[in-house]
Amino acid sequence: MNENKWNNHSTTSRFGAFVVNAAKLHRKASHFSVILALFLFVSSAFSHAGEKIVSTFVVSAGTAERYNTPVSADLSGSSFSLDENRLKLYEIRGQERLATPCQLDNGYIPRLWWILSGLTKKGETRTFQLVLNDSSEIRSDVLCANDDEKLVVKLHGKNVLQYNQAVARPPEGVSSLYKRSGFIHPLWSPGGHVLTRIQPPDHRHHYGIWNPWTKTHYEGKEIDFWNLGKGQGTVRFAGFLSRVSGPVYAEFRVRQEHVDFMALGEDKVALNEVWDVRVWNVGDKGHESWLWDLTTTLNCADSPIDLVAYRYGGGIGFRATEQWTKDNSRVLTSEGKTRAEADGTRARWCDVSGTFPDSQRSGILFMSYPGNREHPEPMRVWPMNANKGRGDLFFEFCPIRLKSWHLDPGRDYVLKYRMLVYYGSITKIEANRLWWDFAHPPKVVVNEISK
Repeated sequence: MNENKWNNHSTTSRFGAFVVNAAKLHRKASHFSVILALFLFVSSAFSHAGEKIVSTFVVSAGTAERYNTPVSADLSGSSFSLDENRLKLYEIRGQERLATPCQLDNGYIPRLWWILSGLTKKGETRTFQLVLNDSSEIRSDVLCANDDEKLVVKLHGKNVLQYNQAVARPPEGVSSLYKRSGFIHPLWSPGGHVLTRIQPPDHRHHYGIWNPWTKTHYEGKEIDFWNLGKGQGTVRFAGFLSRVSGPVYAEFRVRQEHVDFMALGEDKVALNEVWDVRVWNVGDKGHESWLWDLTTTLNCADSPIDLVAYRYGGGIGFRATEQWTKDNSRVLTSEGKTRAEADGTRARWCDVSGTFPDSQRSGILFMSYPGNREHPEPMRVWPMNANKGRGDLFFEFCPIRLKSWHLDPGRDYVLKYRMLVYYGSITKIEANRLWWDFAHPPKVVVNEISK
């Protein structure tokens, strides 16, 4: 991290005089007006040659402690040019001006993203300054690397996860009905272990991290997109919408199709889906980890579809590595439920972990967003005696576990999840903090300086 000192004595004297005047002003104006005036003054004092200050951001931790938290500022009302190649962000800490990696998301609502690095205590605020620079170097610490078969996201050169756009075919002698594309596998641990499994002999239709729907009613038919062996439907990759690498995150957006095999004539797309996967450049306190988000947006192709209440299917499904069994894995939910109790209950988060033969322990903290249907979401967790007593591990957030979901054409239906993939173990306090960061991120106040 680059560091520049503010050492101009005359500027420091002006700052001391300003504080005295600000104290007088406090008796005549609102507290917020004084703070805003102070920010504007400090911003002008920190201006450097070749740079134009355009905004100051004030980030408030709120009622919770924060640690390495993704934050963003809404730039939709800005009058300056949103040229990522010229934007540079600094944190103002006393007399220091610390360069902070940032990344522009130039979507429907342009947002600037960065990591609120280190510890931010409850109730604290931190100030950042956005400048237009003559030239800024943009790194790609988080990288999307893809070919014709797969896309791999790498963080500082280490593999995080792989999205498979090519069709994965089943082993020789197994029905071709079990082939499919559009799933995540492998998901790697920070220690290099593979946490996911595809096409296991007991459930050939399991594909790492995936989310088809099991019982659906569509145009007078019942279609199972989950159990591929029935030959009623499948889910397939339909094209990349975007791929982004950068210093703060890597992201890919991909379109997937739920296909009805039982339609008259050729196969018919019943449900369109967009996956938005974002991997953050952050590590969690006390151990190495990845943090990534999966947002799925559903939209009917042309006719309504009913996702019928069932114990599994939809949401986000995870089939764990075959090296995790009832003897070396554990499940703990936000409500304190263990693997023996969790199935069918609701949770804000669920921690799934296990040990490998080399004694390394890794896990995934699955987090559900408060805006998701049926949040806190019901879960499907395999019992301890699954697979003839081996106790293989399957976990799923299942928003239709207890109540059917009717989807109409012309509307988007969104589910959001965040995963922390970690090495070692995490505490319940850490899990609650991470979920709070996802559900209630720090508030950012934008003060535009230059018109």
